[in-house]
Amino acid sequence: MKDTAVQAPNVYDAEPIPEAARAEIDRMLQSGDLFRYTAPENAPVALLEKEFAEFMGTKYALAVSSCSAALFLSLKALQLPRDARVLIPAFTFAAVPSAVVHAECKPVLVEVGANYRVNIDDFKAKLTPDTKAVIISHMRGHTSDMDAIMELCDAAGIPVIEDAAHSLGTLWNDTKIGTIGKIGCFSFQSYKLINAGEGGILVTDDADLVAQAVIMSGAYEHNWKKHPVLHDAFERWQNKLPLYNLRMQNLSAAVIRPQIAEVPRRVKDGRENHDYVADGLNQSAWLDVPPPLAPELRAPDSIQFNLVDFTAEETQAYVDAASSEGIAVQVFGTTKNNARAFWNWQFIDDQGELPMTRNMLMSACDVRLPARLKREELDYITSALTRAAEAVKSGAQKVA
Repeated sequence: MKDTAVQAPNVYDAEPIPEAARAEIDRMLQSGDLFRYTAPENAPVALLEKEFAEFMGTKYALAVSSCSAALFLSLKALQLPRDARVLIPAFTFAAVPSAVVHAECKPVLVEVGANYRVNIDDFKAKLTPDTKAVIISHMRGHTSDMDAIMELCDAAGIPVIEDAAHSLGTLWNDTKIGTIGKIGCFSFQSYKLINAGEGGILVTDDADLVAQAVIMSGAYEHNWKKHPVLHDAFERWQNKLPLYNLRMQNLSAAVIRPQIAEVPRRVKDGRENHDYVADGLNQSAWLDVPPPLAPELRAPDSIQFNLVDFTAEETQAYVDAASSEGIAVQVFGTTKNNARAFWNWQFIDDQGELPMTRNMLMSACDVRLPARLKREELDYITSALTRAAEAVKSGAQKVA
């Protein structure tokens, strides 16, 4: 029976931007000072880079227009040859293989298992001498086995870029995700833990890599002098790199900066919400939320679960049943033109057979679960999702 005591919660609105951003935004609206390089120092974007690097415990950060831009610049800064093989998970967002293609490299898709993490056996098999770089997407906040991945890549001398768009605040063996590989990339798009509408940032301890990324991001002429990086690294690359103009502007930084202090609270609330709903869903014989790996302390803002023993018709009936309760469920592999289904990346040649990932995508459900939700809203979501499964499997929900 449908619970009408609580309305289906709105899971799309973000938290309000902290009031602390208002004064800085008003100042910039009065001055029109929106370009990051106008001020000689302490522009909002520069302050964001300093504060985010300190938060992550890295030497350098570069704020850019998106996480996709951060991934692209990371690949370009590695000076990879044209058509270099770059391993990526077969379960990621289309922007990741797109960044590889933009960098004139070749994405090689690695199988992902039912727990949404890279299959290490397939990763090891595809990590050939021709592999020049690896991007690990911690997709939807699920951390692959970074110990095994780094051991294999370090032994082969292959750099690892972490796509941590969904993983700000996640820990792996008490180390912050995004700081394990050579470069970490984060997103500030509206559905991420920090919301600027759009925006991204990369972090690294490598002065030469960040110097290249700074210049290519659009630090033309000598604007790189406003970055706290060893200037001999910049001098080495002056006039030798193309400019892609992927800069962040000051209004975005003003929106982001006061949210950094909110990250620990949002991570705590998001994890508690996720685990509370996961416990409820796992009570159903028809729903399965995979557990985290042992070293992982995750920071989720959504929940993923697998339908157990559902036919294709039953899967669609489940989506319809949940929708009738006011809960939108996305099944990655059945949603038309879904940008997370690898077969829709038709700009990639020779994707190869990926049966493990395909099977997972056909049963993996995705539901937004922002940290701001209250317990009664979580109860509604949990009940609606489990009721929908029972309705389909009992025959109460019509199967086409």
